[in-house]
Amino acid sequence: MDSIIVLIMFLFLVTGAAFGAGAGTITSMKDGIAAITKTFAGLGGLLFLFLIISQFVAYFNYSNLSTIVGVNMADVLEKLSVGPVWLLLGFVVIVAILNLLIPGGIPKWAIFAPIFVPLFMHLHVSPAMLLAAYRVGDSPGNVITPLMAYFGLIVVFAQRWDKSAGVGTIVALMLPYTVILYVAWTVVLLAWYLLGIPVGPGAGVHV
Repeated sequence: MDSIIVLIMFLFLVTGAAFGAGAGTITSMKDGIAAITKTFAGLGGLLFLFLIISQFVAYFNYSNLSTIVGVNMADVLEKLSVGPVWLLLGFVVIVAILNLLIPGGIPKWAIFAPIFVPLFMHLHVSPAMLLAAYRVGDSPGNVITPLMAYFGLIVVFAQRWDKSAGVGTIVALMLPYTVILYVAWTVVLLAWYLLGIPVGPGAGVHV
């Protein structure tokens, strides 16, 4: 797995060179280098945007603000003396808010799991249902946060059809879809819980 990027690069390099030689578009090393240069020239804006995003994410993680915000939100939700349905709803909302700061699914789950899995099990809600609620709060908002790893790529693709497209354009375009998905998925989640439908083989909603 440590070499997967290099292996994929060589796979596409060999197949691309073979196709170019067979099609007659690559007849020398100079033609191959020209094709690679043309590709990277079109990705210049994307690479620069990735540089800016990576620096921001690195400094943000270095500050530990994401962990502080996540733990504080978790403490507030844990102290609410309400039923499991409202706790599930509150959990979805908090994950959705934190997703704007930490788009990655694994870091947030690493923060929440030690706190909320025991809490919800005490309320007779299975870890599988809690994970389903986590995915509901985590997924739809990825496309409206500039911190997502692929957000820059989305902007570059959009600029192929609209040269003036930027971060705000993508966020404004995708915001209605994000809201609809959050509402629809939350309704399905709560209905699934209230009906007691298992979330997977051998994984009941209640424990």
